[in-house]
Amino acid sequence: MVAIGSGDPELVADYVLSLDAAGRKEVAAALPGHLPVVRRRRAATTVPDRTGDETWIDPMRVAGAGTISGAAATVAWLNRRDFQDRTHDAPDVTPVLVRVLSARPPAWQADFATRAALRLPGRPPGGHRRSGGAGTLALAMLRHTGVTPPVHDPIVVEWVIRPPTADRLRRDPLLGHLLPRLFEAEGVGRALRDERGDRSAPGAWLAALTTLASEGGIDRGLLLDGCVRRFLRGGPVVGLRFFARLHERLEPTYDEVRERAAAYLRLLPAAPGSVADLALRHLRRLDGLGPQDVGEAVRALLSRPERRLVTAGLTWLDEYARDRHAGLDAFAPALADAFRCPSADVQGRAVRLAVTHARQFGPGGVAAVRAGARVLPQDLAETLAAAFGGEAHAGMRREDDGFVPVPLPAPRPIAPLPPAPRTATDLAQLPHRDDWQGMERWLAGVVRLHGEDPGGLATALAERAARRTGTGGPRHGIEAFSEAIAALLADGPVDRPADRHAGGPADRSVDGLADRPWDGPPDGLADRPVDRSVSGPSQGASGEFPDGGADALADGPRLPAPHLLLLCRWAEVRDGLREGTLPPFLLGEPTEPTGHLDPGELVSRLESYERAGVQAMPADLQQALLRLPRAVPPEAVARARALTSPAGRAAARWMDGARPAPLTAVDWPEEGPDVKPDEGPAGPAGPVPRVHAAPATGLPLIDLLFVGPGPRPDDDNGGCLAWWPYVMPSDREVVAQHYLPHLRARESVGPGEALALAAAGGPPGEGVALVLAHVVADRVRGGAPERRAGPVAELAARGELDGGELGRQLGRLLRRGWCRPGPALETLEAAAALGAHRQVWEVVTGLLETFLPGLEERPAARHAQVLAFALRAARWAGARGAVPRVAEAAARRASNNFVREARRLHTYLT
Repeated sequence: MVAIGSGDPELVADYVLSLDAAGRKEVAAALPGHLPVVRRRRAATTVPDRTGDETWIDPMRVAGAGTISGAAATVAWLNRRDFQDRTHDAPDVTPVLVRVLSARPPAWQADFATRAALRLPGRPPGGHRRSGGAGTLALAMLRHTGVTPPVHDPIVVEWVIRPPTADRLRRDPLLGHLLPRLFEAEGVGRALRDERGDRSAPGAWLAALTTLASEGGIDRGLLLDGCVRRFLRGGPVVGLRFFARLHERLEPTYDEVRERAAAYLRLLPAAPGSVADLALRHLRRLDGLGPQDVGEAVRALLSRPERRLVTAGLTWLDEYARDRHAGLDAFAPALADAFRCPSADVQGRAVRLAVTHARQFGPGGVAAVRAGARVLPQDLAETLAAAFGGEAHAGMRREDDGFVPVPLPAPRPIAPLPPAPRTATDLAQLPHRDDWQGMERWLAGVVRLHGEDPGGLATALAERAARRTGTGGPRHGIEAFSEAIAALLADGPVDRPADRHAGGPADRSVDGLADRPWDGPPDGLADRPVDRSVSGPSQGASGEFPDGGADALADGPRLPAPHLLLLCRWAEVRDGLREGTLPPFLLGEPTEPTGHLDPGELVSRLESYERAGVQAMPADLQQALLRLPRAVPPEAVARARALTSPAGRAAARWMDGARPAPLTAVDWPEEGPDVKPDEGPAGPAGPVPRVHAAPATGLPLIDLLFVGPGPRPDDDNGGCLAWWPYVMPSDREVVAQHYLPHLRARESVGPGEALALAAAGGPPGEGVALVLAHVVADRVRGGAPERRAGPVAELAARGELDGGELGRQLGRLLRRGWCRPGPALETLEAAAALGAHRQVWEVVTGLLETFLPGLEERPAARHAQVLAFALRAARWAGARGAVPRVAEAAARRASNNFVREARRLHTYLT
């Protein structure tokens, strides 16, 4: 037991090998009772910062391997649970165990090797079992003894998870036994699923097996037959991936493929798509397949759900029919299956093939083709009926897709604001940046409680600061300012100077803003130039944007104006704490969950400021004004007019009609050969946001918000995109314009921001429509179609959805390659299912207006895809009346899918 206590497996091995039979028996009997002793002793000497000393495990295993008499009992000892659940990796003790076990009689060793292999459990799918080295030991003893491995799948899996080289595999005594089982054992395919076998990731097993096969060390036929047998067994595609790669690395010869042609044919009907592709590719290499084989292959392919395989089957059938001019009745049921393919291209191809070879169908084949035609669209059904007889009656039209209209739901209820913090302990935890309500409540709470309970606030935040010691913290943005504010508050109250009251130096902070240039952002933002003059030309009498635009922005990096307002608010609270000039409460704290502020409440706050002689902080006042609703009750305006402070006069002017009434637009550059699908908003394919409000208010942060944002780095948004609709809850169109440069940023606009715009106030325009179009089409960031459809349904429920404009902006995104039609159409279908089916048709009409190709443009498959969806949307809404772009497309003298879909839609509408 002294040797075990040393923690040295080699020392224990030397000791047990020196024992006689009586000594081994004595040690074996004492081992189980020694387990608790070793654990306690090691626990008492464990270093505090470590998870536990486990150096006793391997010596105990070696001691049992050398002293326990029976092979079964030894296997049980080595697989004890005490030895398996380690918290960290340990050195491999297998060589020491093999040395000890080799001292046993040969028959005993053979029995042990077999039992150890059979004891191995299976590995969980996609995971790895912690075996404590049991698999390594079992393989080592099988190699040492030369025993034939038992038929047990886990031993094969243990063999393959240790990547070999060709030389090691060539010398492995287990190769002849386990290689045939490689293709039979459950779990091998999953264990090797990541071996790619290309130059970037050659794959150890793929390289070793193909090398030995090329040298003649492994029979190629064994490998190819094994792969094909594995394909025929079926199963998930992930479990077949390795065998498919091995099959292709072997590059079967023509003769090898011909020998296995029957097996490849059996793979076509039901194998996973990638395996069926592999089998088809090799079968098509063969010359002289008999009619029976070709017929079996074609019928299998035409019954597949994959478009590419159905297309391959139609091509093969066409070749067969042209070469042989044989009867095609045997193919008629399979051809009818191809009519059911959801791809309009495949349907059209199947109909053209049937019409081309119509004379090769007998009465039975004609009847089968005509019966299958009932699923075809009207125009294809008519084409088929012209060649095969009969009529394209109503049953052959696919008008009913199972859509059941439901009423549009009421606007979703908005959860109320969380309660304001009442005690200092409520502020000890800083909310996450994504929780705009929590952060607003926290900022307002620290300002309020700094005046009401400065000592309690200092204590609560000091405890928080102590908990955060050594943990680092945020280094930028809102979180950095919040941490700075918390640190200042934790230091205790700051004396307030006398010049806080009216007439002091702070008096110029609001009233003089229009008369002096803005000094830039607070300390800490000096490395991000934000000089933006609002010097655009005044609005013309027509109400249109004047020539030259409304933006005059300085060069260099810029902060988005909404984010700048947030940072300025937090910075002035921090500076007020430093200087002892903090007001008793904030003016800009919202009263509604949409971010709005009740006008009467703001007037009351300003009246309190005036009674106490407190001057407003500039950014806080500007935020308060932005949060006012557009319609202010007359009594609130009258009360505001009675205010005498600079802040009160500014609020009165704002409520009395000085709120900006901006003009907004989205400019799209002309399309041409230089437009690249993947260019971002600042490139030639991107939209140009335009905002113009004249004259300027003299409130610098507000004036920056009412100016078009201009180009800037995509990710320069401070991580606070979700806040912006609540910064300007009465001007959602302006917020949307500020969103446009960030549509394709790493942190982009999603359904949450679009829902906030839907709940906000102010007339929506092209900016809101473009943001909504981006969310509708962005499957990657937007999630499921139902989630992306939420903002569309919400605006429809509020009666504020401009469906035509949404469709036009969506069409522009699609034309420039920003997105694909599929995700957009599935979102619109989800919106229709939510009850917005009539509004979805309005969206589709706008989409058709800007997306369909003109007479000089070449149509593509995506245009036919949109037209097919448009017909469904028109039926959902019961729409009638010609759409000009559709009528223009339907009048073309072509017969492609695009024109056919346009004719179907035009016929329905008219």
